[in-house]
Amino acid sequence: MFPYRDDNPTLATPVATYLLIAANVAAWILVQNMGAEPGLSRSVCELGLIPGEFLGRLPEGFSIPLSPTSSCMMGEQPTWYTPLTSMFLHGGWFHLIGNMWFLWVFGNNVEDSMGRVRYLFFYILSGLAAAAAQTFANPASPVPMVGASGAISGVMGAYIVLYPRVRVHMLVFLFIFITRIVVPAYLMLGYWFLIQLVGGGLSGDEGGVAFWAHAGGFLAGALLIQFFRDPVLVSKHRALARVM
Repeated sequence: MFPYRDDNPTLATPVATYLLIAANVAAWILVQNMGAEPGLSRSVCELGLIPGEFLGRLPEGFSIPLSPTSSCMMGEQPTWYTPLTSMFLHGGWFHLIGNMWFLWVFGNNVEDSMGRVRYLFFYILSGLAAAAAQTFANPASPVPMVGASGAISGVMGAYIVLYPRVRVHMLVFLFIFITRIVVPAYLMLGYWFLIQLVGGGLSGDEGGVAFWAHAGGFLAGALLIQFFRDPVLVSKHRALARVM
């Protein structure tokens, strides 16, 4: 299932959401060389979060193969900043586009609930919580983690708390057929969260998907929204939604 829009108007232009999308795209172009080597591997090695390296569980000189022609050597770079930098990197075009689409669909209304500056802090904290969840799920992992999905999971966690009954329009792929359905946000996002829990339990650290980062970010967002939302903005937004 893939959400393509929601029936949720906005109070103001989502400037912070635009900026976050622009920052991710800029990192993909300027830092990651749009996925071309050696830029992609170098960025993942130097700026991605490697739990085992971050926590000092991997020996200096430990080598991680990233592609047929490149590897990442532990101990060559400091890693204290990688929980932050990793959330602006991606592993490929589909990874980037998918994450930015989810951020656009759900981020504008969450930004509406707290204002632009608060939203930026909320986004970063959700991403850091997601990184922590994935790190402590497997603290010795040598697998680099990149992607905005942990922070965006926090946005989705906030959305389900703020707007549980908003209608979300979905594309559903059934083999060679594509159909459209409309479901309440709590059903779509609740189902997505359940998939992350099941995926994390079944795959552990394998498969290339940071399930525990998604689950951790989602829970963090659902909790943090209680402190970040502006009651006045939330009331205005809900009043606008009723009028619409």
